[in-house]
Amino acid sequence: MASETPPLAGAPVPRPSNWNVPNVITVVRILLAPLFVWMLLADAGADGWLRWAAAVLFVLAIATDGVDGAIARRNNLVTDLGKLLDPIADKVLTGGALIALSILGELPWWVTIVILVREVGITLYRFVVIRQGVIAASRGGKIKTIVQSIAISLALFPFWTVLGDWVYWVNGIFMTAAVILTVVTGFDYLWQAWKGHRAKRAAA
Repeated sequence: MASETPPLAGAPVPRPSNWNVPNVITVVRILLAPLFVWMLLADAGADGWLRWAAAVLFVLAIATDGVDGAIARRNNLVTDLGKLLDPIADKVLTGGALIALSILGELPWWVTIVILVREVGITLYRFVVIRQGVIAASRGGKIKTIVQSIAISLALFPFWTVLGDWVYWVNGIFMTAAVILTVVTGFDYLWQAWKGHRAKRAAA
């Protein structure tokens, strides 16, 4: 049997298609956000099956963030589009959840506003500097996203109906941590970006 011809040295590596499995999963995560928000608002704070179903859908949707990332890295399918869409998908889901919780009167609007201003602001900044290359999420940003996801998940599941009012204290602790990390990582992101641009200007 003839052996396969080895790739030529120095030959360009083919770029993965933007419409690969990880990116499709990310798009599906974005499309699930309106359904999740509708289910949460349709329950109207009644803590019924729609509320539980909305919470489960949120957890499943946000969990695909790790799935699509792992598939992309394992199969060399990382693309600039994926780097851009992935944080947007997270923000659409978390933003929708925060707004819905505030509409239901279960989360102070100032918490939602602080988090959304940071998230939307950083996303817009990514678009502004996109010609200089897509900026991937930092380690601190990923930790922030995890804590946000946990805090929002705890706020979505009506565990207080089963476990009692002490659950509100746990929810408050996690949401406070999420707000602090959101603000701190936002300032750190801008600081690191400023230092990077300054270094580029100095090198030029």
